[in-house]
Amino acid sequence: MRFLLVEDTPDLGQAVLDRLTLDGHGVDWARSLAEAEAHLAVSSYDLILLDIMLPDGDGRDFLAAHRRVPRDTPVIVMTARAGVSDRVALLDTGADDYVTKPFDFAELEARVRAVLRRRGGTAQTQVIYADLVFDPLGGTVAVGGDVRDLRNRELRLLEILMAGPGRIFSKGHLHDRLLSASEAVSDNAIEVYVGRLRKKLSGSAARIETVRGVGYRLTQG
Repeated sequence: MRFLLVEDTPDLGQAVLDRLTLDGHGVDWARSLAEAEAHLAVSSYDLILLDIMLPDGDGRDFLAAHRRVPRDTPVIVMTARAGVSDRVALLDTGADDYVTKPFDFAELEARVRAVLRRRGGTAQTQVIYADLVFDPLGGTVAVGGDVRDLRNRELRLLEILMAGPGRIFSKGHLHDRLLSASEAVSDNAIEVYVGRLRKKLSGSAARIETVRGVGYRLTQG
């Protein structure tokens, strides 16, 4: 999917950009409200990630104007304001969701999926590989027409693998994408999630191949 990131803090903006790009999304990064408007004038987006305090104005004013146009692109606000009244005001202004800084990237990704799921059907979400038809918003994968539900980590793992069929993803990379730094997990956690996903893909021409000593990749045949 294609996202517009509106954030003026270099380190945070780059970190969010890198994370979403690794997830397989296309991201345009605007460092001001003027840049954001310039992007919106020529492109359409599946989601906007919006900071509040920007060098040329207040993101809340941008959000209000965004809804008056009207534009129906979902917006997740990234804010340091944690008060209940602040969060309520953002939602009333037109935000679809918010994440409070500093945030864990796993939480941001989960909120992105939740917002897009609620907006289900506004964008093409199916990803097809071999005989797999994957719906990341619906949380399902169909194997030859047989629909199978995915749990959260299975869903996330399949998203990563299907973003780059044939590409080898190291165990460390998958660990960073699937698990937060605060989680206490066993050394074989990734093997467990790979094993569970393999069972969900049973009977498919696509398979998760173990590249010994390197990682995993999605292949077919």
